[in-house]
Amino acid sequence: MNEKEIREAVREHYGNIAQRGGSCCSAGSSGSSCCQPAQETGSITGSASEAIGYSAKEMGSIPEESDMGLGCGNPLAFTSLKEGDTVLDLGSGGGIDCFLAAKKVGEKGRVIGVDMTPPMIEKARENAERGGYSNVEFRLGEIENLPVADSTVDIIISNCVINLSVNKKRVFDEAFRTLKPRGTLMVSDIVLLEELPEEIRKSMESYSACVSGALQRDEYLGVIREAGFEEIRVESEKGFALDSSDSEAQELGKTILSVSVSARKPD
Repeated sequence: MNEKEIREAVREHYGNIAQRGGSCCSAGSSGSSCCQPAQETGSITGSASEAIGYSAKEMGSIPEESDMGLGCGNPLAFTSLKEGDTVLDLGSGGGIDCFLAAKKVGEKGRVIGVDMTPPMIEKARENAERGGYSNVEFRLGEIENLPVADSTVDIIISNCVINLSVNKKRVFDEAFRTLKPRGTLMVSDIVLLEELPEEIRKSMESYSACVSGALQRDEYLGVIREAGFEEIRVESEKGFALDSSDSEAQELGKTILSVSVSARKPD
């Protein structure tokens, strides 16, 4: 499929999730889903979001409907927000990270969520109204063409979304444009350790499940660097187990990583 077709398929997939429930964890014939953290021992307890780095206290402090289980990390865990900051969330979904950020930046701060899926924007706005958030707004738009002015944002966050973009260089260029000098980029996302099999790369189901659109790790970091960012650091990385009992799928899962990456726009 071409870029327009991929974008529309992703928009439809996540629009359906917003309207009907579910998550990106939908293993099908391709056996691909990126949503279960790999475990060496023990078992995961609590919600899917707690399993990827959110605390039960955090989850209890926001509207329940905003936790849609679509993330692959917690970008706020590595971000120091202060009162009065302006935060931009790329691919804000139901608003989970926006609402958590809103509590940290306070009434003097501002949080902007951008999502290209109308049902997600509608759901996030309902959640904001339900939770009484006066310092959060949600804008319909594409992360490759952000509806945000130049040099107006202190911190940009994103959670398991940039891998879905058909033009990741453009996403990071736009992030760079909207950040203030010395502003911070903090993203959690899916990357690869090696190239995926052809049938996975060509699967739209795998693309929407955050797998086949992912870049290899070094390429991903390189695109951030090319956009002009400095002080690029991998804050955390962990493997993901594909949601499948198939042994080949489990082996494939060893090539998939969830990473949290920070970077800074220079002066």
